[in-house]
Amino acid sequence: MSTTALRQAQGPAGQAQGPAGQGQGPAGGSTTPHPRLSVNQATIKYATLPEAVAAVTAAGVTSFGAWREPVQAYGVAASASLLTDSGLRVSSLCRGGFFTMPEGPDRRTSIDDNRTAIDEAAALGAPALVLVVGGLPAGSRDLLGARELVRDAIGELTDHALESGVQLAIEPLHPMYASDRAVVSTLGQALDIAEQFAPEAVGVVVDTFHIWWDPQVLEQIARAGATGRISSYQACDWATPLAADVLLSRHYPGDGVVDFGSLTRAVEAAGYTGDIEVELFNQDIWDSPFQQVVDRTVDAFQATVVPHLDHDDDAIHHP
Repeated sequence: MSTTALRQAQGPAGQAQGPAGQGQGPAGGSTTPHPRLSVNQATIKYATLPEAVAAVTAAGVTSFGAWREPVQAYGVAASASLLTDSGLRVSSLCRGGFFTMPEGPDRRTSIDDNRTAIDEAAALGAPALVLVVGGLPAGSRDLLGARELVRDAIGELTDHALESGVQLAIEPLHPMYASDRAVVSTLGQALDIAEQFAPEAVGVVVDTFHIWWDPQVLEQIARAGATGRISSYQACDWATPLAADVLLSRHYPGDGVVDFGSLTRAVEAAGYTGDIEVELFNQDIWDSPFQQVVDRTVDAFQATVVPHLDHDDDAIHHP
């Protein structure tokens, strides 16, 4: 990207540059990004897609986790061209899912929208579409029934996913989100659904924020790796007190209590060699200059995750 294009992509007031002396990436920052680090656009939520691409590439990061809303705002074809021209890999597209409504027009609309999301992921070259499966249906207390609705919806999408070369990636969310966002709360529950389908079609997301507490997490990571079902590894931290809006409680790696050593080593031992995303939902982070956030993400990843990676093979291999 040229200097002129970079300035244009940074938008008004050059927000993506960050404070003086920061945000210069490899030229001005303290850390050279690890080749497997992917910065998810949600970490700099208020950036447009061009602004996000500018900030990530300026830091020397080579992979990017995309979100549908900024991609749609910029245009899917234009987004694909921008990302290709930038040299960035697309580690995943967020998000599909929300499958727990009963049969009817809303469910049909949701499944059709997920087919569109698969097409968008394929257009961007994203190997995985991340699924947030949905919470309990209105007025329901039937968790098991809601998970069956998730399974059935995924079953309708697997042929399209296989044809498109996109793996559907079930993301278990912390149990505090079970009522409104995801009735799948553990890797074990996610794998119970995923294993009903071909591994090329359905995998799981290992997100440290959501699964660090699970006493079975290490054996479930091994289970996921045994059949090639780790679609994505996301490294984000947990710290209390939680934000008033618990959705906005994710922290930079190293700022909380997650044991990135054991989890990262488990994912490595399971055979996952793909990109590792940092995806942060946090209002203070969102309110910070884009480049400052990306540069701090690079440093945090280097300190907490990189020491536990297999440095004999830093090549990126998607499932």
